[in-house]
Amino acid sequence: MSAEQIKPYKESDLGKKEQVAQMFNAISKNYDGLNRVISFGIDVKWRKKVVAIVGKNKPKQILDIATGTGDLAIMMAKLQPSKIIGLDISAGMLEVGKEKVAKDNLSEIIELIVGDSEKMPFEDNTFDAITVSFGVRNFANLNKGLKEIYRVLKPGGVLVILETSVPTKFPYKQGYHFHSKVILPLVGKLFSKDKVAYSYLSESANSFPFGTAFNNILLKNGFSTAVNQPVTFGVASIYTATK
Repeated sequence: MSAEQIKPYKESDLGKKEQVAQMFNAISKNYDGLNRVISFGIDVKWRKKVVAIVGKNKPKQILDIATGTGDLAIMMAKLQPSKIIGLDISAGMLEVGKEKVAKDNLSEIIELIVGDSEKMPFEDNTFDAITVSFGVRNFANLNKGLKEIYRVLKPGGVLVILETSVPTKFPYKQGYHFHSKVILPLVGKLFSKDKVAYSYLSESANSFPFGTAFNNILLKNGFSTAVNQPVTFGVASIYTATK
């Protein structure tokens, strides 16, 4: 089953987009804490690598898609762009993010807005850099989302995606499967109000195309270059593509 067909609530008649928004709204209050526990805090290091890649081009206008609670947007503020827009389908996640942005006195630079990555309210060629961390696998239509990213990115602009991938070497492959199939759903059941959320996050991660397969999807959707860098034994990958 492809990642696009995997939905959080199997019994629900809602489309994937609506289900993902509902799920993230439900887990928004404890998402940050659980995320740190589940990833052992390594996700912070991965995001720092993303910030370093984005910073090479000294971007002025940055868009962070699937911004969630704004972690990456807040980290990119140190690049001193004139504007960072964080876009997310979940109002609940953004509420948590807005509190963090205000606390760090970054409301002048960072604007968090509810929006759909497949139909964005921006002009063509608006952003110097676009980032997505752990969001592309939640797109209801991956190609549509990537084409829309391509549209709003300036020529010469960079797209940097951080997403889960599946390690291929022993023993990391076996350890990853144990973590994603046993630990992740268990933590979700114990600590989250929404019992299915973390099972969905695990399932969608395991079925998402990664490495060369995802590079090829980026190229197919118009990007002129696409390279991937596996991090932490391949449990995640950073993709860099240019327009």
